[in-house]
Amino acid sequence: MTESVEDIYSPCIGVCTMNEETGQCEGCYRTIEEIREWWNMSADERARVMERLEQRQAETLNFD
Repeated sequence: MTESVEDIYSPCIGVCTMNEETGQCEGCYRTIEEIREWWNMSADERARVMERLEQRQAETLNFD
C-alpha cells in the first residue's frame, strides 16, 4: 500500500523559530524552502524530507 500525500502530516510543532546558523526551524528542523513547499510536495517528496529531518534532529541533539 502506497502512502498518499494526506498520510504524511506536517512535522510542524508550533515552535516556528528559524536558526540563523543552520537555516532550519528549531521546532521541525525544516528549511524555509521545505516549509514553503510542503503542501505542494508529493508523498515521496514529503517522505524524503521526513528522513532528512530525522537525520538533522539526530545531528542537533546533544545529551552531554
